[in-house]
This record gives sequence, structure tokens and C-alpha cells, in this order.
Amino acid sequence: MAISSEISPQDFNKKLAEQLKKMPEFQAPAWLSYVKTSSHKQRPTQDEEFWHKRAASILKQVGAKGIVGVSRLRSRYGGRKNNGMKPATFKKSGGKIIRTLLQQAESAGLLEKSKSKRAGRQLTVQGRQLLEGIK
Repeated sequence: MAISSEISPQDFNKKLAEQLKKMPEFQAPAWLSYVKTSSHKQRPTQDEEFWHKRAASILKQVGAKGIVGVSRLRSRYGGRKNNGMKPATFKKSGGKIIRTLLQQAESAGLLEKSKSKRAGRQLTVQGRQLLEGIK
């Protein structure tokens, strides 16, 4: 994926999230305000733009890595769980949010299931054009 070097990664994600907001396929589900994003989190997210920001981040990850599955993305968005007196441990994030976002991107025509031996999803031509068109 050819992301221009003149734009910072934070600005790239914000602009991509704005593009995804315009697509009718990327709608936040009603249950989003009730679920935590991971078992290491204390509370559900309060960010109104979370759904589109996470969708932009996932698309960028798929563009950078090639073929990516839910398990790899769960590890990517996981974090350190505070276990009180016991040592902290790494916990993967929840898979439902990631899976739903991948399905929405697939219905929008930005991703497709991999046809190679490696399981996961990869960018389509339309998805690659969307990522390369961000300036």
C-alpha cells in the first residue's frame, strides 16, 4: 500500500474515518454503547466516533499486512490487564466488533476473503483505491 509520506498516520486515520462515515454500510450497531472493546478494559468506550475510527484502523492494518484475520487483529487491539496483586497479563481484544467491521467492509466492497491457502481478508481494488486516494 502506498500511503503518502507527507501525511501523518493520525491525520490519515481521521481522513479515512471521515470517508467511511459517508458510506451507508458502516453504521455503528445499537449494542456498541453497552460492550467493552476488550476484557482488559474497565468500561465501554465513550467515544462517539469509535466505530469509524476503528474501521479506518482495521482497513489500514489490512492494507499494510496484506491478508489479515480476526485473530491477528484481536492481538493487535489487545492490551495489558491489571490483575490486582498478581502480575499484569496480555489479553486479546474482543472479536465481535472486529468481525462486524470486517463484514461491513466486505459488504461495502473494500475487502474480500482470501483465495490463497492463508485464511483471512484482503483489500479489493476498490479498497486499495480508497486508501491510496486519502491526501
